[in-house]
Amino acid sequence: MFKETPTSSLSRIKPWIIDTTLRDGEQAPGVVFSADEKTHIACLLAEVGVNEIEIGYPAISDEERNTIRKIASLNLPVRLTSWARAKWQDIEDARLCGTEALHISFPVSALYLQLMERDYIWVQQQLQELIPKAKKYFNFVSVGAQDATRAEPDMLKSFVLDAEACGADRIRIADTVGVATPTSILALIGHLKSVSYAALEFHAHNDLGMATANAFTALEAGCKAVSVSVTGLGERAGNAALEELAIALKLSEHFDSRLDTRQLLHLCETVSNASGRVIQDQKAVVGKSVFQHESGIHCAALLKNPLSYQPFLPDQVGRSKQELIIGKHSGSASLQHFFSSRGIILSRSEAGHLLEVVRQRATEKKGALQPEELEDIYNTLLVKQ
Repeated sequence: MFKETPTSSLSRIKPWIIDTTLRDGEQAPGVVFSADEKTHIACLLAEVGVNEIEIGYPAISDEERNTIRKIASLNLPVRLTSWARAKWQDIEDARLCGTEALHISFPVSALYLQLMERDYIWVQQQLQELIPKAKKYFNFVSVGAQDATRAEPDMLKSFVLDAEACGADRIRIADTVGVATPTSILALIGHLKSVSYAALEFHAHNDLGMATANAFTALEAGCKAVSVSVTGLGERAGNAALEELAIALKLSEHFDSRLDTRQLLHLCETVSNASGRVIQDQKAVVGKSVFQHESGIHCAALLKNPLSYQPFLPDQVGRSKQELIIGKHSGSASLQHFFSSRGIILSRSEAGHLLEVVRQRATEKKGALQPEELEDIYNTLLVKQ
């Protein structure tokens, strides 16, 4: 287990983690979760320790509402939230589902207002009407500023102040098309915090590959909450990935997260199977390649200290061990380790002798060698001599 920098837990920030795999994640093209899959994923998310689950969009269908009701009836130890547009019928649909919380999404950028043929006066009117009415039925009501990162700063500031005045419990700043960068998030959240005491949430998308970095930065900038999804599943390039943020928080000395990172691999594999989206080998945190090593210099160091070329250990995300791959870039230490695990002790000279052939074979093969290939080389060069 890696060691964290000693820091008093009393001085560390406790971020509120909202998982939207079952809502925004399922909006990824071609992804459909069955009712049983949604229920199972919700249970796993609760076990992992997220604070809140955005479990669906009730206005979609009767089937969606039935699934949300089923999950709500389980009384999981986590806040459950339904998602709605700024329409009273959406809120009525959500009210019938039994979730503790409701999220209402509003357009705030000039582009989105134009697409909806609305103006900001309409947004103000809807805030004033919908939030107080929704709070009669839900214990917690959050509102979202859709396309916030492309909105005019003054309009976004007005939205935050108006939503706060109308009684919103939390305000989501949504980077709807993923154009934000960490520095722009620092500036944006800093500006909003300077004019309002409202609890802010940041919702990231990954179009520029910065979703997790932006989510982490938003927390550092003062957001109380961030929304994420398992494996980053979501529209287009996806959302901030729960597993990536979980480990980043674990390694940071500034945050005190209740997430159980040891369950991440199982959770990600479950969502991968249900969504039909394969976890790429190089996927951060849970990809197979994260704990595979071939470079001779790296492997020699890893055999002495597993943190030399890994920021965290395999068991921290639910994997059993690291794997030393034997190939073109391997060194003698890797070969000695491989054969030692099979009860064969090689001298450094013998390992060096084998290494020449190993590298040649791997180059010809254009890939790593399998155990049976290594054993064949050993038997040919050393045993039969």
